[in-house]
Amino acid sequence: MIVQAILEDIDRGDLNPGDSLDEQTLAQRLGVSRTPVREALIQLETSGLILRLPRKGAVLFKPTLEEFLAILEVHAKLEGQAAGLAARRLSENGQSHLESIVTACEIHASTKGDADPDGYYQLNLTFHKTVAEIAGNPFLLDMIKTNARKLMAYYRARYAYVGAIATSAREHREIADHIFARDAAAAETAMARHVQFDQVTAMDLLAALS
Repeated sequence: MIVQAILEDIDRGDLNPGDSLDEQTLAQRLGVSRTPVREALIQLETSGLILRLPRKGAVLFKPTLEEFLAILEVHAKLEGQAAGLAARRLSENGQSHLESIVTACEIHASTKGDADPDGYYQLNLTFHKTVAEIAGNPFLLDMIKTNARKLMAYYRARYAYVGAIATSAREHREIADHIFARDAAAAETAMARHVQFDQVTAMDLLAALS
């Protein structure tokens, strides 16, 4: 429960890279003692989402540029693999769910433009989660979620850029069409390209959230 509460804080953007996690505050908020909170933080530290820093205690992982690009390289491969598997393993129910979220992204882009980037980012999370679930590999899904949370604040910040939402929605449609056509290679390539940043953009986002 405690781990899930912290993960939801990350997903909503209530916790950002470098933010402190105070054991006593978490314990009071969740109505538990500090012992299970400490155990939850250790679990998240093991996954790399939390770091222990001298005199600061537990903080949410904040990557350097080199770490950012290294994680992103792995994340793009994982997301691409999920899209490729989704194309091979697509079910009728999976297609319906994926079409629904892609359509929701397109409607948001066409009706709100660059407004409400946080709202669009939640749709984006659902899109990527849906593709990974269609892939049908729970271990791959867990790896994607963990890596995504290390980069989540930066992906969210990207949607504040002019035109980023429209580009994302268009790329979601492209990826979905490849999955619907069961073209695993094209789906994998399109997804890997979709989640990548160039180094200049990465530096801009790191600076914005410093």
